[in-house]
Amino acid sequence: MGAYVATAGVVVFLIATFLDWVSTDDGSKTGSGYETDTSIPLVAYLGLGLAAALLYALNRARGRQHRGLSLTAMAAGIAAAGLALSYIINVPGALERGGDYSAEVGTWIGLVGAIVWTVGAYLLAKEPEGDDDWHGTERTHSTGHTAH
Repeated sequence: MGAYVATAGVVVFLIATFLDWVSTDDGSKTGSGYETDTSIPLVAYLGLGLAAALLYALNRARGRQHRGLSLTAMAAGIAAAGLALSYIINVPGALERGGDYSAEVGTWIGLVGAIVWTVGAYLLAKEPEGDDDWHGTERTHSTGHTAH
């Protein structure tokens, strides 16, 4: 289920990329996430790639996930949330744009998508099936001794 939740979050973040992320304080100019900063669509496209890999792993990986991939997807979701949050707190690059900018609805939708993405990846990553050292109900160290 976590892979599907993460994928839904990625899709929401991708959609938010094309919505308004910033506007001037007087409302005369707005910009979508796509127009505002190239890192926003980059993160969205990275999320798409990770979501595709997570869904592929559901069918191919032992234990229906790859631990490193799940954790990478979670880390990317956290980065996406940080990116959206930075626009909510104080729009980056306002000095070079030459004005005071405010966050718009796309930023908030992007944050929600990033949170869902992160939670979904966490739900998948917390499951033990992707661990290489998982043997039923016990974990073993490389020495073969059972850890309690």
